[in-house]
Amino acid sequence: MDLEEMMKRIREASPGFKARIAGALYFLSLLTAVLGESVGGKVGFGAGELAVTGMIAMTLLFYDIFKPVSRNLSLLAAFLNFVGLTFEALRWNPQGVDIALVFVGLQHLLIGYLIFKSNFLPRILGALMVFAGLAWLTYGSNPLANYLSPYNTASGILGEGLVYLWLLVMGVNVQRWTEQASAAGEWRSQRAMQA
Repeated sequence: MDLEEMMKRIREASPGFKARIAGALYFLSLLTAVLGESVGGKVGFGAGELAVTGMIAMTLLFYDIFKPVSRNLSLLAAFLNFVGLTFEALRWNPQGVDIALVFVGLQHLLIGYLIFKSNFLPRILGALMVFAGLAWLTYGSNPLANYLSPYNTASGILGEGLVYLWLLVMGVNVQRWTEQASAAGEWRSQRAMQA
């Protein structure tokens, strides 16, 4: 199977399957990143880059999953995560500030809002993602991040980890996702006709 065929199959996959894949990619990326940090050197660098690649795929899946809620906010969340992942891949931390985590925090705030506005995931997951986003935003200030450490890291991982665990185990309510996607499609077509 070539790359084009694989991409076609992913586009045609059900939202429940995409959610489960996103959850699996999160945990594999997290595991790979932790392994990379503990090993260090070239192997650690390679593991870190592999983790970033998994997060890129997960971001694309998230865009597709949350597009029916708000295409623009879903696209903005994906963009913010891509910027953060770029900083992570480059390992760019000016004056020790973890810029990547700040962008991840902003992305999590948007995803939390999208979860809350969706009708295919429990709203508590949106609150957990916002909680994680706020925890990651503390890394925008070294004194604040150091003062709150390790609680900010634990809060971020716990908040997002519970959301991704839900996605891995439960996925999304496909019927409700389809209804919301249909309503969003109808709204877009009506708006295009008015323009």
